[in-house]
Amino acid sequence: MCALTITARKSTKANAPLASDTENTEKNIVMNTRALNLWYGENHALKNINLPMLENDVTAIIGPSGCGKSTYIKTLNRMVELVPNVRISGEILYRDRNIFDKTYLVEELRTRVGMVFQKPNPFPKSIFDNVAYGPKIHGIRDKKILKEIVEKSLRGAAIWEEVKDRLNENAYGLSGGQQQRLCIARCLAIEPDVILMDEPTSALDPKSTLKVEELIQELKEKYSIIIVTHNMQQAARISDKTAFFLNGEVIEYDNTDLIFSTPNDKRTEDYITGRFG
Repeated sequence: MCALTITARKSTKANAPLASDTENTEKNIVMNTRALNLWYGENHALKNINLPMLENDVTAIIGPSGCGKSTYIKTLNRMVELVPNVRISGEILYRDRNIFDKTYLVEELRTRVGMVFQKPNPFPKSIFDNVAYGPKIHGIRDKKILKEIVEKSLRGAAIWEEVKDRLNENAYGLSGGQQQRLCIARCLAIEPDVILMDEPTSALDPKSTLKVEELIQELKEKYSIIIVTHNMQQAARISDKTAFFLNGEVIEYDNTDLIFSTPNDKRTEDYITGRFG
């Protein structure tokens, strides 16, 4: 397995993103993007992306609307391929295996690399059946095992105490913030390794946003998390690494505190200080 040794600050311009720190730290690379290009028809949406994602880190993807953030994160579990006329070149390695390899089943990938979407999207089912859906798809039918998975997942998503007496009620009866944490529990139920989050709090009120942010900090002890966010304060609060995207390119990638305090590229500085975006 690849590991990234972090020793000293290096330039992160021109799509050569290397993480940096003043401490000697070594972490495994869980996903590694190499020379990734993506086109929607004639539109070159992602341009020569080279980006490592570290194990048990929260990596924030920031940048203005239309810069390729959501396209990139949906490429990490190949959901982008559901869009017509998509063409991709380059590699994305998950645990050193190219996800575009013809022998890599997309269903297998999406089990290991789960996703939470911008708006809560519970199924029109009970709270219990929402969480049990994935395990059932994977062949688990034993009711005792399903109950254990559902409770464990709801606890992992910090919502068990709120719903433990309502498991047979329709998930649509939950608040927006509860629905989003339910969707996170549904993701946890299939035991992923990486969790992708595409603007997971953009539709939530501040109180619910805080709960999800606290949950993300707890989840990174067990999972590697990649989150797209427009919220600069959120990225600064919850992420270990930040990648700044602009016009389909990675402009800068580094430790979050360095990105927000001493960015290398003026375009990064201009964005995080609100001069554009």
